[in-house]
Amino acid sequence: MFSDANCNRRQVLQAAACGFGSLAVAGLAQAAAANDEPLAPRTPHFAPRAKRIIFLFMQGGPSHVDSFDYKPLLDEQDGKMMTFADDRAFANLGKKDLSQRVMKPLWKFQQQGACGKWVSNLFPEINKHVDDLCFIHSMHTEGVAHGPATLFLHCGSANFIRPSIGSWVLYGLGSENQNLPGFVSIAPSAGNGGPRNYGNAFLPPFYQGTALGKAGAPATEATIRNMRNGPAGASTQRQLFDLTQTLNSQQLQSRAGDAELEAVINSFELAWRMQSRAPDVLDLTKESAATLAQYGIGEKETDNFGKQCLMARRMSEAGVRFIQVTYGDNTANPAWDQHSNLPKHGDHARAVDKPVAGLLADLKQRGLLEDTIVWWGSEFGRTPYAEKNGTGRDHNPSGFTVWLAGGGFKPGFAFGQTDEFGHAAVQDKVHMHDLHATLLHQLGLNHEQLTYRYAGRNFRLTDVHGRVVKEVLV
Repeated sequence: MFSDANCNRRQVLQAAACGFGSLAVAGLAQAAAANDEPLAPRTPHFAPRAKRIIFLFMQGGPSHVDSFDYKPLLDEQDGKMMTFADDRAFANLGKKDLSQRVMKPLWKFQQQGACGKWVSNLFPEINKHVDDLCFIHSMHTEGVAHGPATLFLHCGSANFIRPSIGSWVLYGLGSENQNLPGFVSIAPSAGNGGPRNYGNAFLPPFYQGTALGKAGAPATEATIRNMRNGPAGASTQRQLFDLTQTLNSQQLQSRAGDAELEAVINSFELAWRMQSRAPDVLDLTKESAATLAQYGIGEKETDNFGKQCLMARRMSEAGVRFIQVTYGDNTANPAWDQHSNLPKHGDHARAVDKPVAGLLADLKQRGLLEDTIVWWGSEFGRTPYAEKNGTGRDHNPSGFTVWLAGGGFKPGFAFGQTDEFGHAAVQDKVHMHDLHATLLHQLGLNHEQLTYRYAGRNFRLTDVHGRVVKEVLV
């Protein structure tokens, strides 16, 4: 168990600081003294296979049976009325008649790569990398609505206030770079849990994620504002900072033992370091034209998400532990939530396909994929039947697909199965708690030992559940 004793004296840092200070405490990296700084690098429980995670969150639930989970029976039985007894069917139809119309995939499946993986042409660019991907087809989770399912995906709980997975990772490992946030959420959504999805809950505030931009907004807004002092040059800023710290030091001497004041002073120091490093990391103009093209930057459909994915690569290269990139929006119905217009999936796929493929290729080319986990997934999948016999699919937490790349996951590999319609996980089932446990394991963290004592008991990301899915590991 990691002790929280050395974190208490600075717990007020985030609340007390302002400006750069409040940004700095939202996941900033460690200072030199490991025993005194909560964000200093920590020794993992065992040798890790990965150092960091990039989570590509497809908000709203893309259809697994239209993308990566091939079910020929859907084509054969298309249009037939069949009974699919699940929570959504009961809610929509009542208990009298649970008949639903089977709906075939709208995109054609074919085998790809040396591994011969059956995938649809919904994601043609990602398909070129199937030999690097590890598919888990037997995912199942808690919550049939976006709100609880999204919270469960991020925090391991659908209804209680719990720390997000990024906060747990930062708490367990600390940060690799004292000049940057250790946990960043790019373009998070304000709905379905909002800040709770990158929040620290009862963990000390150092471990909260730093939000850059918001879902549905241009990628140019995914930045840290007020990082530059335009009117003052570097020399003048240095003088102002030194003067501020001198005054702070004198004040601290007169108030010896004032942990709150010391925390505020430290936040200024952290913010000073961040202002000299973060703008450079977020500056995409330093990339070559070839790299920009690889991510689809400059193309109308892919420019926005391409910039966000490239930003994630630059952050991972600079030592950020956990980076989430959300493809979504702030509307009532999240991006991939096609209840009545499944062809809309094609628009979303075109927006993310090339950027995600570009990220995979770029990480691999730079040797970063070996110790970086790329996690692609959503809060749940979609049903094999047409919702209310219409033109879309309903939510499906009973069976869906995620894929992982790098970080010691088996490449060109598929694990688990849903039933012959893709409705529910039936073979080698993997619960969301299991996925969380496995991700932590690859970072060198034992999910049963990564705990934090709060309100008289030890808490962990996986609660009292979870197993490491060793079958998907190299």
